[in-house]
Amino acid sequence: MTSAEKDNYADVKTKTGKEWFYTDVVKKHFFNPKNLFKTEKEAENYKADGVGIVGSPACGDMMKMWIKVDPKTERIKDCKWQTFGCASAIASTSMLSVMITEKGGMKLDKALQIKPQDIVKRLVDLPPRKFHCSVLGDKALREAINVYFEKSGQKDRVVRQGAKIIDKQLKITDKDIEEAVLEGATTFEAVQKKTKIGVNDKSCIPEAEQLIRFYREKYFGPD
Repeated sequence: MTSAEKDNYADVKTKTGKEWFYTDVVKKHFFNPKNLFKTEKEAENYKADGVGIVGSPACGDMMKMWIKVDPKTERIKDCKWQTFGCASAIASTSMLSVMITEKGGMKLDKALQIKPQDIVKRLVDLPPRKFHCSVLGDKALREAINVYFEKSGQKDRVVRQGAKIIDKQLKITDKDIEEAVLEGATTFEAVQKKTKIGVNDKSCIPEAEQLIRFYREKYFGPD
């Protein structure tokens, strides 16, 4: 374990009104991650049907996921991954890799329906400020499945999510709002503080508020 990982694991309390901690399941998957490529050689020799990459090492968190698919049953028969992410990202992706390969492998359509809440539920829980870490593996998996669809001549099944500009003056997109919500900004005031959305372009506020409600319910459940 690197010193950064030890520091991340040691940081198990925050002063946000109450103490929080990593569950035993999170710790289990952090200390002994499942389906993780530990060397570049392992990754180079792996014959994947689809590979997904999200994030950037320059920004901190990055996730890369490889999948093998049974073309007859469309079940994910194997999954491997690597990350530069934190303890929560490691645990979340480890659990995700188990979820999609257990019991003979998950069908692609069902795998595409996995939400971060499903991963967090299997981990028992994650601290709110670390919830966004569960999204890395989820996004990498979707990208890997898209690549599989492209390689297997099923381009009509590829699902891409492009960014839409909401605040035309500051060029703030729906993805910027989504990231802000994932980082704990669940009200318009909190999102505006993070992104400055609507400070100049007042006309975008109703749409921004609607998106905040949508992402809040998507990732954290109904109010």
